[in-house]
Amino acid sequence: MYEQVSHSLLNKILDRLKPDIRKRDLRHFYTRLGANFYAIHSLFHHLYGEREDFIDQMVRLVEVMASNYIKRDTDLKQCDIERENNHNWFLEPQWVGMALYTDGFAVDLNGLRKRLSYLQELGVNMVHVMPVLKCPTGASDGGYAVSDFRDIDERVGTLEDLRNLTREMRKRDMLVTLDVVVNHTSDEHTWAQQARAGDTHYRDYYYIFDNREIPDMFEETMPEIFPETSPGNFVYDETMGKWVMTVFNHYQWDLNYSNPTVFIEMLDIILFWANQGADIVRLDAVAFLWKKIGTVCQNEREAHLILQLMKDCSQVTAPGVLFIAEAIVAPVEIAKYFGEDAVIAKECEIAYNATFMALLWETVATKNAKLLNQGIRSLPNKLDRATWLNYVRCHDDIGLGFDDADIVRAGYDPYAHRRFLVDYFTGVYDDSPARGQPFGRNEKTGDARISGSLASLVGLEVAIETGDEQAIQRCIELILLLHSMIMSFGGLPLLYYGDEIGTLNDCTFLQDEIKAKDNRWMHRPRIDWDRAEQRKRHGSVEQRIFTGMQKMIAVRKSTPAFADFNNRLLIETGNPHLFVFLRHNPFKLNDHVLVVGNFDTNPQSLTLSDITHRGHFEFGELRDLYSGQSPTQFKDQLVVPPFRFYWLINPANF
Repeated sequence: MYEQVSHSLLNKILDRLKPDIRKRDLRHFYTRLGANFYAIHSLFHHLYGEREDFIDQMVRLVEVMASNYIKRDTDLKQCDIERENNHNWFLEPQWVGMALYTDGFAVDLNGLRKRLSYLQELGVNMVHVMPVLKCPTGASDGGYAVSDFRDIDERVGTLEDLRNLTREMRKRDMLVTLDVVVNHTSDEHTWAQQARAGDTHYRDYYYIFDNREIPDMFEETMPEIFPETSPGNFVYDETMGKWVMTVFNHYQWDLNYSNPTVFIEMLDIILFWANQGADIVRLDAVAFLWKKIGTVCQNEREAHLILQLMKDCSQVTAPGVLFIAEAIVAPVEIAKYFGEDAVIAKECEIAYNATFMALLWETVATKNAKLLNQGIRSLPNKLDRATWLNYVRCHDDIGLGFDDADIVRAGYDPYAHRRFLVDYFTGVYDDSPARGQPFGRNEKTGDARISGSLASLVGLEVAIETGDEQAIQRCIELILLLHSMIMSFGGLPLLYYGDEIGTLNDCTFLQDEIKAKDNRWMHRPRIDWDRAEQRKRHGSVEQRIFTGMQKMIAVRKSTPAFADFNNRLLIETGNPHLFVFLRHNPFKLNDHVLVVGNFDTNPQSLTLSDITHRGHFEFGELRDLYSGQSPTQFKDQLVVPPFRFYWLINPANF
């Protein structure tokens, strides 16, 4: 959009750029800057326009974008152009991800590079390398308390090791996701250290107060994130004699984005990691970016404006790089991180579908899909050129953030139902085979979250201990059922390392006094590669899970209807144990896949004529894409065995 005021300002800014920037051939950069500058200027002015140094800050912002463009490798710039020309590239079904801790999966970055063939054997071609930046020993929050945003933890390697990894992954057509923790730093970061030393410039990077007057006003409405280990949202710093906002842990200082210098610093860091080869940048804790007295200090409008500004600036320098919004918030809020009042993603192209994850676990406990069906109906539609990240497990705990209204509509009492789920997955409930532990229990509210590995939560640990082969097989089928849902739902499926071989809870964390108080480490394992080799032994637990997922991934990649173009239709079946939806290929008529999942321990039936009468799906002699077989049918009744899924097509349409 041409707009005279912003265009005039852009000319002035370009005239003030450093000579070493102005003398470069930056044709692509200037084209993108011109196309995006009206939005960039408008957002930056909305956030910081009242400041006397506004123009100086704008000049600095453009210099950061330009200098990072200059530093960007030629092959990355070529990739940017290719992705601009094929802007929906990440919506295709070919992408399957895995999140992993480098030290847990392969010791270090060089070891991870050597294990890429294992990931390719499985079919994974997108790897979220969990945070590898420098953090203080003993106060790292699993890598999310960063003390240096531009250097690698020496325990996992060097910057050159990372660049070697990303170059090798590009050769193999694999994507890499890296974290940038945008909400806070470690209290040992140089910015925090200089603030402690009395530097007012760096004190403005944080929320620092002389007394409790303002912190107490914040505390009236702010929830506690870790009530057991880090109650409250402020900590008293003895060195300064002042109070510092620390929403997560006492050693993580929240950044103050009302200071434009903070925004520019963090944009520079995002672009730095884009230039190290990141295809996707995961922005951690984005819901917390703007703090306002009298609110919960989450999901504020300004937080969305900050993300929009980060995206617009990134589009100028590194347009091939995607953003993931790590916003584990209420369903009605999640979709806003794609960008409100937009058609295409204006903030982050990808968001975690935490709602779907939690609903899947609820079905495991209840053996029915009532709340799953209700919750998905309440999930907002995504924007065009945006997609969900669908997952079963991750490095974090399982929260039970369902909408209370959905719980009531499904026929449950919200408080009692959440209590049942915690009891079920922690093994308190009599008939539960789960081996999880409660995490973050809040004694004031009774709320709790759940830690534990996928395999241990579905009962595989207990089944193996008792030698119950039938129970082992049921657990394997349940693991595959859960993954079939994230593979076919629409979006990017994200596996969690170890789940592909049925890794159980790892309780060795209790031997480490630094980790012992955080039971999330029970599902952050060190992979036993001898055990992983069992995937090659026919009939082993590892082989049955690995090959099941391997086949599932291969089928997903060859199924155009599993691309994510808002091409999913939820089907009401009348059977509470079934979760059923239709995927259709938007580019080919009658190319449909009917996805059916049975979460009960008993066989269930689906009346196919009900679906046909509504004009959704033509049934006949159906074939399951996954098994290649025709499922059991009696007239118009489809029989779905316990914990079984089907990806059904009508061969007559092909």
